[in-house]
Amino acid sequence: MVLAVFAGLPGVGKSTLAGQVAAELRASVLAVDTVDFTLQRYGVQEHRPGFAAYGVVAALAEEQLKIGQSVIIDAVNPVRSARQLWVDLADRMEVPLRVVEVMCGDDAEHRRRVEARYATRDHEGVPDWVRVLERQAEYEPYLGPRLVVDTFLAKDPVPQVVSYLSPPA
Repeated sequence: MVLAVFAGLPGVGKSTLAGQVAAELRASVLAVDTVDFTLQRYGVQEHRPGFAAYGVVAALAEEQLKIGQSVIIDAVNPVRSARQLWVDLADRMEVPLRVVEVMCGDDAEHRRRVEARYATRDHEGVPDWVRVLERQAEYEPYLGPRLVVDTFLAKDPVPQVVSYLSPPA
C-alpha cells in the first residue's frame, strides 16, 4: 500500500499518467480538480480557491488507506503547504509517500496540450495557457525525494512509475 502524489502544472499529463499507473497497481485516483470543479458547480464559494478541494481529497484518501487501498493523488501541488498535507497524511496512516513530479519538457507541446484541453472542455476551472504560465510563476521547486517524469521525452513512463511506487519484493 502506498500514497502516491502526482504533481505538476496543468496540461503536463498528470491525469493521464495517474490513470495508467492506477490501472496497473489497482489503486484509487483522487483528483483535486474533479472535487474543485464539482464544488464550483454546486456554488460552493471559498476565500482560498482550491483549499477545500485539497481537504476533501485528503479525507477521501485517508478513508481509502484505512481499508488497505493504495491511493494516487492527482493535483498541481504548487506550494509547500499543499504538499505538507500529503506528508502529514502518510505519517498519520503509516504508509510510504511517493512523489511523482510530472512535467512536459517542451513548451510548445505543453501549450498545445493546454489549448486543446481548454478548447474541448467546459471552461469553468480549466486553465488556459495564460493561467498555466501564472501558475508556473507561483510553483515552488520540489525538495526531497521524487521521481521526475517528462511526458514529452518518455515513450512509456508507466513501468518506471509502477516500479517506483511498488514496494520491494
